[in-house]
Formats: sequence, C-alpha cells, structure tokens
Amino acid sequence: MAESELALHPLAHGIRYTHHNNDFSVTVRQPGGDWQDLFEYKVMVDMDDSQSASMVQFDFFGRVEVRAKFNYGVVNSAVIRPLSKNIKPEIKGNYVSFFLDEPAKLSVEINGDRRRNLHVFANSIETEKYDSESPGVMYFGEGIHLPDDNDDKKGWKISSNTTVYLAAGSVLRGKLICDTVENVRIIGRGIFDNPENGIDIRYSKNVEVSGFTFINPLRNTVCIGQCRDVKVSNIKSFSNTSWSDGINIYCSENVEIDDVFLRTSDDCIAIYGHRWKFFGDVKNCTIKNSILWADIAHPINIGTHGNTSIEGDTLENFLFSNIDILEHDEDDREYQGCMALSFGDHNLAKDFVFENIRVENIMEGQLFNLRVFYNEKYCTGPGRGIQNIVFRNISYNWEGWPENPGIISGYDSERMIKDVKFENIVINGKRAKSFEDANIRMGEFTKNITIE
Repeated sequence: MAESELALHPLAHGIRYTHHNNDFSVTVRQPGGDWQDLFEYKVMVDMDDSQSASMVQFDFFGRVEVRAKFNYGVVNSAVIRPLSKNIKPEIKGNYVSFFLDEPAKLSVEINGDRRRNLHVFANSIETEKYDSESPGVMYFGEGIHLPDDNDDKKGWKISSNTTVYLAAGSVLRGKLICDTVENVRIIGRGIFDNPENGIDIRYSKNVEVSGFTFINPLRNTVCIGQCRDVKVSNIKSFSNTSWSDGINIYCSENVEIDDVFLRTSDDCIAIYGHRWKFFGDVKNCTIKNSILWADIAHPINIGTHGNTSIEGDTLENFLFSNIDILEHDEDDREYQGCMALSFGDHNLAKDFVFENIRVENIMEGQLFNLRVFYNEKYCTGPGRGIQNIVFRNISYNWEGWPENPGIISGYDSERMIKDVKFENIVINGKRAKSFEDANIRMGEFTKNITIE
C-alpha cells in the first residue's frame, strides 16, 4: 500500500439534487496534493427541533487534510467532537481545517451549533471488493436500487451463505432482510436512503454487517432478533422520526457492536428480552469503540421488555467499553439516563460492565438510571432484579450541573438492585467519593451499592 492513499466515494445519479446541503463546502487532500471536492449530504437530525445537518465521507490511509468552508457567516469558533480525539482545528476566515492520521467519525461544530453541524466520516481504505460476476455475491452497484414489491414489499431477502456487497455509490431505498439464515456477510460502502428499516436480522446466526451509512430510516437502523453470533461494525446512522432507534437487540446471544456512530431521535442502543415474536434470553453482548448521540431518549437503554408468561428473561454478561456519548436529551423523567437499566417484564440483569465511557453533554436527563420497575405503558409486570454491575472510568464534564439526579431503586424486597460498584467516576475533572458527588439518589430496595 502507498504511504498515503485517498479514495472518494462515487455519487449515485439523482442523489445530488435531493440530499445536498450547502451549509459547508468540504475538500480533502493528501499532504501537498490537490484539493478534492466531497459531496455534502443533507441529513435530518433531532425530531424535537428538526434541522438539516451535513455529512461527508471518504476512505483514506496515511495522512490527510480536511478543509471545510462555512458558507453562511464568519467562523468565530470551531469544535471537533468527540473531544477525546483531541483534534484542534485551524480557523482562517470562514474556513476550518484539520489533519487526520487515522480513521475517525467526527462532528465539526461552528459557533457552538450542534444541530446544523458537519459530520465527517473518514473510513479506512476498503480492501475487500466484489463485482456483479463474483460467485456467491448479491451485488449492488453504483446507482439507486428500489426493492421488488413482491419481495417483502419494502426490502430484499438474503439467502444463507451469501455475501451482500454494496459498492461505493450504491443507494438502497429499502431494507435488507436476513430471516432464518446463516453465514451472511453484508459489507461495502453503500448508503441506505430513507428505508422503512435499515437491516433486519431475525432467527439467524453468523451474520456480519459492516461499512454503510444510513440516512434517516423511518424506524430502527439495525434490528437483531433471536439471533446468535452477529457482528456490526463501522456503520453510521442518522434518524429523525418516532421509534427510530439505532441498534435494537432482542433475545440474542454473542452480539458484538464495534466502531459505530449513531445519531438518533430515539434510543441509540436498546437491548430487550421478549417482544413481538422474539423469545429467549440475551447473553454475551459487547458494545465498544463507538459514538452515541441521542438527540432524544437514551444513548444506552436496557431491559424494559420481557416475557411475563414465564419466570422471565435473563440479560447477562454485557460489556460496554470505550464509548463517547455526545448528547442525551429527554424531558420525560421516566425515560432518562445516558446509561439506563430499566428492568420490567420479569427481566433479570446480571454481570454488566460499563467502562471507559466519556459523556460530553446532557441537555436534559440523567447520567445513571438503574431501576427495577413496572412501566404500565410498556410492561405487563415488574422486573426480577439487577445484580453484579460495574461502572468503571466514567467521566462527565458539566457546566452548572444541568442534568437531573441519577437514581438507583429496586421494586420490592424480592426484586432488588444489589452488588453494584462505581469505580473512578469523574465529574468535571474531580473523582466522585460519594453518591452525592456523583449526583446519584439512592432509592429503596438496594443492597451493597458502593462508590470508590
């Protein structure tokens, strides 16, 4: 591979006119090379205060310089988030520029505006490509693809032992469906444009999803129901409607979510037991190296739905690691929490670890919310309990402490929250030594909850 390499995504015919946003003009180049234009996509964000943000994307290896011209005024300030990337932009007039030495998913915010911002998705160079003649491959080439009305009406069904390849410049206006299949890979650099759902994976095993961008699906981006051995990586998604969760996991085992960017108007990551026709426990889930931005609802929400016709479902052995939470904004106190364990419907939670999580902003909400409850709107019974949970290396920088107090509360003496550890919780640069320092309120029916 060359010392430095840059690959731009081709643009499907017609998308230029329906999805362009002129707030920014963005170019990219290799060091000392010529500037190359990127296409600035319009993506809708934040259903409560709907705005058209911008998005660009490209692939690279080595080092590149990105330059964004702000077309509607003077640049007085510019911030690039996640702040953990420590990228300091240079401002000259109405231009903002910065260098990248590794792949990144970024928000460039001019004059403090987080809604009409610029999202920059800089991928690694794509090393695995296919064409329409490749055996065992379902191929979507450059251009706009519409589903056959006879094929589940709004999508394409995928067979077992298939690689689905979405070439750069491909645009799918429908969902992909994995139903009772195995050994499926869905990869590439394509775009899903306003589908009903993005990718539905149900009753399946050994499925991989990687590489795409989802522009405003009407509902969830990826749904994983009653599956085993599923991996989702390097996807980017924006949502702007009711019930438009990012990734939903139901009754599944061995699920890995890695390196995703989810900006949603409902929960970014939601994990449940039984719902609809999905049955069973949820075990061995890892969510890591990701960026979550909940314009509405929770960045992480676990446990509401389960099966009260039996003893209940068990959700166990979860790891959330190396995550940047850029926003949490929810005005309903019943549905708050950057990290929300809201256990109803006879669900039991055990053996969870949340570590190395950086929360940048809470417009309205709570940092932690742990409850065994009975939510009469969504549940048919209370949860069974929450036990053996660790929160380690969690940081949140605040101005004036805008969020509501977190809560830890069981349901009754038989449905308790117990054995929860908070280790190295850092609020505004200071390690919390008490629950008061961490702005956590302790409710009833709890046991062995510690902070150190």
